[in-house]
Amino acid sequence: MPVISIIDKRFMAAAERLARRGLGQVWPNPSVAALIVRKEDHGHVLVGRGVTSRPGMAHAEVNALNQAGSKAEGATCYVTLEPCSHYGRTPPCALALIEAGAKRVVIGMLDPNPRVAGRGVKMLEDAGIEVVVGVRETEMKALYRGFTLRQIKQRPQVFLKLAKSRDGYIGRAGEGQVKISGPLSMRKVHGFRAEYDAILVGSGTALADDPQLTCRLPGLAQRSPIRVIIDRCARLPLDSKLVRTCIDVPVWLICSNDADPEKLEVLAAAGVNIIRVPASEVSIAPSVILSALATRGITRLMLEGGARMASSFLSADLVDDLCVVTGDLLIGDDGISALHDLDLADVIKDPKFEQVDAGNFGRDSFVYLRRRGA
Repeated sequence: MPVISIIDKRFMAAAERLARRGLGQVWPNPSVAALIVRKEDHGHVLVGRGVTSRPGMAHAEVNALNQAGSKAEGATCYVTLEPCSHYGRTPPCALALIEAGAKRVVIGMLDPNPRVAGRGVKMLEDAGIEVVVGVRETEMKALYRGFTLRQIKQRPQVFLKLAKSRDGYIGRAGEGQVKISGPLSMRKVHGFRAEYDAILVGSGTALADDPQLTCRLPGLAQRSPIRVIIDRCARLPLDSKLVRTCIDVPVWLICSNDADPEKLEVLAAAGVNIIRVPASEVSIAPSVILSALATRGITRLMLEGGARMASSFLSADLVDDLCVVTGDLLIGDDGISALHDLDLADVIKDPKFEQVDAGNFGRDSFVYLRRRGA
């Protein structure tokens, strides 16, 4: 059995950090990182590194090999996900490593894609390359949950962000939602947006708040996610911020199959991507929404906005991560509950979730939960 050294763990941890930089940018592909490392007399030397390029362009291993050049011969490649073994829009990465003369390949986890799923490892081993699999595997499974869920369950990973007042409300009757989170919490939220493929809100939130749903951290505007609106009857106004900016940052509107064709035609002409799905007279099922998004390549979805929508995804057991931010604000007796027909305290205590983080964003507090076993 191949030996996993401390050096292997350190370089894989570095590859993981590099891979996280591409989250939200390379879907439907996973964000993979590769490091090419040579063992020299004075220690281990990094001679090439690469991350997954946008779809249709080079994968991480090829980018790293191109940077390493001839120094890749006899070197070790650390890669967060099993190298692909099939011809798609690019040739197999396993073949590129073989042709470059790599001596050893250390892999974080096997690829859940049925077209790969161990075939990349076999191709490397058949070529006489030493292969080590499962270095920091727990961390890699967390990193690639969205990609894995899309491969296995045909849905993206779902992250729900909720902000509530100290007394458990998100707004005030007659006023709608009120500002609850402080500036540090908002920076964190924008950071979350930059790491997700798409962000989703219901039509009620879109109509009441007229949000932008973009990432507005300095230097990260280009990392804004696809903005998805669940709008069964296609009520989104043409003068909304979402429609007016849909050429710069795409907007997908998921509506009922029987939504008004004239409204849809006008929205489509403005640049909105229309997605028609089966719906009941009152709602679109969360499972239908996720299937439609997965079919279009979305692997990581952030839910932000709408007590009714949040409740529907929780009730359908389709939330994988949950971050609850509690602001330093009291709303009072006329408050609007954070969830439509669920008790948030019960959700937080649900044994299917485990707390993985907690702390403060300035004067706000937060708790981060993750589905057990994920």
